[in-house]
Amino acid sequence: MCSSVHDLCSLEERLMNCSVVSFSMEFTREESVRRLEETVSNDDPIIGAGAGTGMSAKFAERGGVNLLIIYNSGRYRMNGRGSLAGLLPYGDANEIVLDMGRQVLPVVEDTPVLAGVNGTDPFRNMDVFVEDLKRRGFSGVQNFPTVGLIDEDSQFRQNLEETGMGYDEEVEMIREAAEQGMLTCPYVFTEEQAREMTEAGADVIVSHMGLTTSGDIGAETALDLDAAAERVQAHHDAAKDVDEDVLVICHGGPIAWPDDAEYVLNNTEGVVGFFGASSLERLPTEEAIENQASEFKSIEF
Repeated sequence: MCSSVHDLCSLEERLMNCSVVSFSMEFTREESVRRLEETVSNDDPIIGAGAGTGMSAKFAERGGVNLLIIYNSGRYRMNGRGSLAGLLPYGDANEIVLDMGRQVLPVVEDTPVLAGVNGTDPFRNMDVFVEDLKRRGFSGVQNFPTVGLIDEDSQFRQNLEETGMGYDEEVEMIREAAEQGMLTCPYVFTEEQAREMTEAGADVIVSHMGLTTSGDIGAETALDLDAAAERVQAHHDAAKDVDEDVLVICHGGPIAWPDDAEYVLNNTEGVVGFFGASSLERLPTEEAIENQASEFKSIEF
């Protein structure tokens, strides 16, 4: 037994420090990149899946996805709210990712798991946070929440950039993660950002077309598929100008269903995959649960 108040306090501190289960990082950056390059060399698309729950992660992995990504919007999305809730002050985005990791990482067997990191968080030392993500078992990072979803011409976005909470902070987070040996798969929204993220050490550039359409809580305003393909190609070309080895995949906007992704990949050169969050967990869940409930209600007795 502790012999003093000091001993009790020391014991409490030790218990708190041990309260989070640590996992070894499943895949190094080199291992993750090698697996992705092998996928491309086999003429298969790289498919990343957002996972808001352990159930989503488990069955996306069984479906053969190459990457799993955990970020705060997954929690909001699977609670029936739009993905943009992840950009609003409903919770500490980075803390939510840590909590989700405790739920998701233990059920994943053989797939690199990325953490969506709020790189503009002014209350975290990003080098320490990235190191903590590695210790917990994350293999890589993505920049989410991202100010890239906020119109660059808006006063709000300009004010964020002017006050130390801009996209450049997300670039620096990616640079830090790359230096620490993590797979880096950032969202980009412009050709300039594609170049900046590639220069920072990005392994996979994710060309973001905006909030995913379709479903009950999806966007209604988006590019058409031809415009999306043109923009994805521009991001690809900008990134490849910096590093010929960088991989480029697409995400979001009108690219909501497998046929949409196939169309974009067939109408671009060098784009090698798709990352879906709403597309791989929200949309199929909406349909499956509604249809199952409807079938049960149609029972005759």
